[in-house]
Amino acid sequence: MFCSISGNVPEDPVINKSTGQLYERRLVEKYVQENGKDPISGQPLDLDDLVSIKTSKTVKPRPSPATSIPGILGLFHNEWDALMLETHQLRQAYNTTRQELSHALYQHDAAIRVIARLKRERDEARAAAETAQKALPAAAGPELANGKRAPEEDLAVEGPAKRAKAGLQAKAGITDEIIKAMTDCNQQLSKGRKKRAVAPGLAAAEDIEAFTLLGSHPLHKTTQPGISAIDVSPTDDNVLASAGNDATVQLFDRAASRIVGSLTGHAKRVTDVKFGASQEVVVSTSADKTARIWRAEGDGYKAAAVLSDHSAEVTAVTLHPTKDYFVTASLDKTWCFYDMQSALCLTQIADESVEGGYTCASFHPDGLILGTGTEESLVRIWEVRQQKNVAKFEGHKGPVTSISFSENGYFLATSAQDGVKLWDLRKLKNFKTLAPYESDPATCVSFDASGLYLAVGGADARVYGVKQDWATIKTFADLPKKGVHAVRWGTDARSLYVGAADHNLRIYGLPADTA
Repeated sequence: MFCSISGNVPEDPVINKSTGQLYERRLVEKYVQENGKDPISGQPLDLDDLVSIKTSKTVKPRPSPATSIPGILGLFHNEWDALMLETHQLRQAYNTTRQELSHALYQHDAAIRVIARLKRERDEARAAAETAQKALPAAAGPELANGKRAPEEDLAVEGPAKRAKAGLQAKAGITDEIIKAMTDCNQQLSKGRKKRAVAPGLAAAEDIEAFTLLGSHPLHKTTQPGISAIDVSPTDDNVLASAGNDATVQLFDRAASRIVGSLTGHAKRVTDVKFGASQEVVVSTSADKTARIWRAEGDGYKAAAVLSDHSAEVTAVTLHPTKDYFVTASLDKTWCFYDMQSALCLTQIADESVEGGYTCASFHPDGLILGTGTEESLVRIWEVRQQKNVAKFEGHKGPVTSISFSENGYFLATSAQDGVKLWDLRKLKNFKTLAPYESDPATCVSFDASGLYLAVGGADARVYGVKQDWATIKTFADLPKKGVHAVRWGTDARSLYVGAADHNLRIYGLPADTA
């Protein structure tokens, strides 16, 4: 008995009373509900016309293909094909999963390697930053190491190709031994500063108010008058060196009131002069694009070396506190680091971002920081060991004419057309501006060795007191109309040396201290 619709043995058979057709109940009921007629005869049919037929539920009917051996074999063949297709699909899925897992493991391994490299670079950067922080706070306070920074690009010209492009010769570079010597000097000086007491003989503000002109000495020729720089011997404060527009350096003994040496050789005006470790060594710079190292020989001085690394006027020279090294600055937009003993330029730093050349330079008292002034009104602070520009101060109008660090380690004074600005190296900002001259520029500044007094030169010479809230303590007005070009303090601020536009070196102090 087979269903007239499906052709299979029905599990729940029913029969149409009017036609006698056998159906599967679920199939015929669905058809009648949708069409309302018999699926075979097409006569109207109601569900009540269907009569159930009782069958045995114990033995289920076999499907028609299983009723013969060929049918059974066909069933087995179909089941085998389905099994093979399923196995093939499983293998494909397995291979795809295996490839995805392999790719994921590769990506995971690569990510671990990248993370490890970044961690290593981070640790190296932190170590370098800690090294810089240990050095910078000792020289310029903690905020210079941890505060705002100027862009961290490498301003040194490195490698033969870059140096050739900048027109520079190959240099030996600042070696690890030199860096260690400078670092040791820095640590010793910064540690000593904290324990250093005010010198008992230091002049009080009342003493400076009482300063008078003790002497005016003609040291340079009158045809090209003008003293551009003054320095005091580190071993005998009675011996002075003055740089003049007459292209000479004069060594003057204040106690004997006479010239003890005349250094000639520069072709143009001398722009700056500094003593070495003693008065036996002098370094000078000139507008003739050279610097010279002079050494005492017999009764006079001889040029032991002529340094021609710059291609424009050499404007300044500053000695490292060790006295073994010095730096020259030039209008060619470079500064050079020299070894005093060998007279070799170890490195020459060119800053492509500088639009104008360097007009002045000075080492920080602890020796790891170099300050430079430029024609573009900027003050740049350099970390000497790495030769990197770590800060720059903006705000001046016109070229920066002079720069001086205070012995306290964190004040910096600079002069320009708009007067004198005082900078806090810890906060990298200008905290005070002095305008001593209404229309004339400030040409030079100089802190004394105690850091308590600041001398300023311009239309006249003036002294400001740090503890007096930067008030004017003394003004020296008996000077040439063309103004002052150099000021320098004597020992314990008991004398002030002034170089003006004429050929005379003026010495101010207390009458009781006259030698």
